Amino acid sequence: MDLQLLLALVLGIATIIVLVLRTRLDAFVALLIAALLTGAVAGQAPLDIVDAITTGFGNTLASIGIVIGLGVGIGKILEVSGAANSLAHAFLRAFGKGREPWAMGSVGALVSIPVFCDSGYVIMNPLARSIARVERAGYVTLALALGCGMTLTHHLVPPTPGPLAVTGILGADLGAVILTGLVFTVLLLPIVVFYARWIGPTLEPKVEEHVREAVYGTVATAGVGGGAAGTALDDGPRDGLDAEAGQPPAADPSVDLGRPPEGAAPHRVGAFTASLPLLVPLLLIITNTVTGAIDQNAQGVIGGDEYEPSAWAVPFAVVGNPVVALVIGMILALYVLLPRWSPRNKAHGWFAEAAASAGLILLITGAGGAFGQVLRTSGVGDALAEAVAATPLPAFLVPFLIATLVRIAQGSGTVAMITAASVTAPLVGSLGIDPVVAVLACTAGSMCFSYFNDSYFWVVTRFTGLQGLDALRGWSGITTAVWAGSIPLLFVLNLILG
Repeated sequence: MDLQLLLALVLGIATIIVLVLRTRLDAFVALLIAALLTGAVAGQAPLDIVDAITTGFGNTLASIGIVIGLGVGIGKILEVSGAANSLAHAFLRAFGKGREPWAMGSVGALVSIPVFCDSGYVIMNPLARSIARVERAGYVTLALALGCGMTLTHHLVPPTPGPLAVTGILGADLGAVILTGLVFTVLLLPIVVFYARWIGPTLEPKVEEHVREAVYGTVATAGVGGGAAGTALDDGPRDGLDAEAGQPPAADPSVDLGRPPEGAAPHRVGAFTASLPLLVPLLLIITNTVTGAIDQNAQGVIGGDEYEPSAWAVPFAVVGNPVVALVIGMILALYVLLPRWSPRNKAHGWFAEAAASAGLILLITGAGGAFGQVLRTSGVGDALAEAVAATPLPAFLVPFLIATLVRIAQGSGTVAMITAASVTAPLVGSLGIDPVVAVLACTAGSMCFSYFNDSYFWVVTRFTGLQGLDALRGWSGITTAVWAGSIPLLFVLNLILG
């Protein structure tokens, strides 16, 4: 690889890491500065650099910006209506007694598809505490399973903004990414549960005293056992529990949904109803992918740019387009999940809150696209592709390793996967990497070793009551375990699609 172009690439990535870690600038500005620096060092004309930045930013948001906005809006309505909580209780009933870690991992994975990890964990953690209080043990196991279940889909399954942005940057088929991400999630979930069950009993006595008392009540003896070891507690009241059923009651929504009319029944959302705004768009997108593949096969143009949908496939292509599918999901969320008495201004306010939370993600996504465009137009991308092709390293591991290094360096999984996608986007075509494989490599690589520079690390460990080395053994360990487990899955996926 040409030394000048190599230097441009290294300086670009280093600039992102240093600016995010050492200055007041966030990832959005850091990516733009890195794009300017990379283009300049690569020898690109100044006006051409600016043109590449604006073109890359606009093209990326044109393909993915609407979808991110609608996705976070649906997630907000699931959160405030109580639908997410309803789905969680349904999973607990389905898995049955003795399988609570499996249920919590699955609940986390489901809830985190439309809801950000941080807020989703805050919403669902009381459920883990209630179960541990009933069982008199095992809170750490449940808390870790819940948190890492959320990590899986947060990193692997659109319409979570990170993988959605990577899908747009790399030009992969969204339905194929959703299906593959769900398969990865199912295959990695046993690692989550087994690690949580292995480390949980060891860390249970290390839980901070105030968290232990909040979970179990007043502790009668020092040291709370985990798993089958049992727990020594008093026989005081178990707040928030249904004494007869021995299960946590369905929680009311955590926000005011509006003043109900006199005599109206309390608002409750059933599990099936709660799933509709999430399930219907996913099914429409996946159906579009399947029908498109069948139509391409019939026309003999599989994977070709010249494909035009046949008349019978056009309706599926329209309703299965991510924008249309998520508009349908948003309508279902507003009119099925919310009670009739919820005022319009409430719904508008919730959507505004969701849009505000997605604003920085949109900017980072666009800036990632700008950085990638500079890499293309400056020739850095082509040079990197040639260098990778000359090594024995499988090409799809390049985005995986870049995402891993950026994640460890600066903490944000979203920034890590978008940076990896931006750097490797020029390689996808020239090295023959399937775009779906490239997307999963970026997103799986960004799961590695969540620790002090990751905000979600603090959410999980504070709620779980773990500190220092115990927090690293529990949370950093479980996220690294699923990261390692994704490597053989990527090799298999590359064999299938590559």
